[in-house]
Amino acid sequence: MNYPNRMPALNESEWDSAQKEQIQEMTSGPRGRVLPPFEPLLRSPEMLKHAQRLGEYLRYSSAIGPRLTELAILMTARHWNQSVEWSIHAPLAITQGIKAVDVESINKKIEPTSLQADERLIYQFCTELHENKCVDDATWKSAITLFGEKGVIDLIGVNGYYTFLSMVMNAAQTPEVDTGFKLIH
Repeated sequence: MNYPNRMPALNESEWDSAQKEQIQEMTSGPRGRVLPPFEPLLRSPEMLKHAQRLGEYLRYSSAIGPRLTELAILMTARHWNQSVEWSIHAPLAITQGIKAVDVESINKKIEPTSLQADERLIYQFCTELHENKCVDDATWKSAITLFGEKGVIDLIGVNGYYTFLSMVMNAAQTPEVDTGFKLIH
């Protein structure tokens, strides 16, 4: 479905000093550019500053590592039907080692059958958190045992941060990026 983009990228000539500062910080960091999730957020530079820093930590330095972080991002994108995040992170998840068949299963809302043990735990944890708004004791204990408290907090953070971005882009109707990985609606 094509909806009009409610908050397209602002023209550089329209940026105020706070927006310029945030663009500079973002483009000089590991992202290297302004990605679609941040186009709507540029309207609130102070929020962008904090969101961008949190996201940079969670995506690039999370205690659960890049492979499992990408899987948690996909789980969140799928839950929120967020096409932009899906199109960006599906190929990254595969590059990080998540099997393409499992990515496709998640896209189809089918439980993947070939996840590794740590991936299965991420899948279970994210599913429970999104669908039940909590995590049962057995899943919690397994996650603490495998990832430690810091890892579990980072995992929750990934889910929360990408929920936030999904809400922003779904409301702003940010158009998806054409990477060849389309979210099934």
